[in-house]
Amino acid sequence: MFKRRIIGVLIGFGAIAAATNTAYADEPYIPLISKGFQHQFWQAVKSGAEQSAKEHNVKMTFEGPETEAMVDKQIDMLSAALSKKPQAIGIAALDSKAAIPLLKRAQNNKIPVIAFDSGVDSDIPLTTCATDNLAAAALAADKMAGAIGNAGEVGVIVHDQTSRTGIDRRDGFLNEMKSKHPNIKIVSVQYGGGDHLKSAEIAKAMIQANPNIKGIFGANEGSAEGAAIGIKESGKKLVLIGYDSGKEQKEDINSGLMYGAITQNPIGIGKCVVDSAVKALKGEKLPKKVDTGFYWYDKSNMSDPKIAAVLYD
Repeated sequence: MFKRRIIGVLIGFGAIAAATNTAYADEPYIPLISKGFQHQFWQAVKSGAEQSAKEHNVKMTFEGPETEAMVDKQIDMLSAALSKKPQAIGIAALDSKAAIPLLKRAQNNKIPVIAFDSGVDSDIPLTTCATDNLAAAALAADKMAGAIGNAGEVGVIVHDQTSRTGIDRRDGFLNEMKSKHPNIKIVSVQYGGGDHLKSAEIAKAMIQANPNIKGIFGANEGSAEGAAIGIKESGKKLVLIGYDSGKEQKEDINSGLMYGAITQNPIGIGKCVVDSAVKALKGEKLPKKVDTGFYWYDKSNMSDPKIAAVLYD
């Protein structure tokens, strides 16, 4: 009698577990593989993705390598995520070509791919949720030109030369200077991996090698903050223009160390990825790209509600 009761209890637990597993299986799993995790920008993207996941009742995970120079680690994370057979996947590629073989595998397994922040050189992603980085960097170039009197020497510090964001922000800035501001000379373009300390050393070396330099453009949060550290330690007064937001950049703008910066809409980017993945799972057609917008901000407009809404700590 006692043995039968135990068997009955175990069968009951088995039924509950089976029901739970079925319910879990019915909840779509959408992993997001980011370019990094350390910058406040990525935390804001994650926050937007979490909001959308809650609204749509899907399971979302968000991970990225410790630094934006770790392409191999990101590829490993993408491979591991695909091995879990997700219903859809989001990717902000560190290398716009290296991720393609794995994304082809996802496509062959009918797993919708949504690119975000940084696209890939392929038509595999159904859409890309991103800033128009060419246009945003061109605006940064125009602001730099205005600040230095439309003539002089300028340096550029970019996070990488392999991701779509690194390439587009570099080229958007350089092309705008060449076409609209021919009296401004770009004396150096360097790559700091988005790392504050490395970018700081690059900025100091750039200033030392070019004593007449008037300004530096830092093409992402780590590049801009590193440049700010380097300029401060060099003791030289330059026009520094950044990209992204975050507590340190806002403090530097308020103090006058940084002239201004381009802010993206990271929460909007995160929401767009999960929203797009859910639409894909429903069979809805997606645009090839969703422009999530950008804004110029400086000391004069940081308190504007429209600007404040897309700045993040």
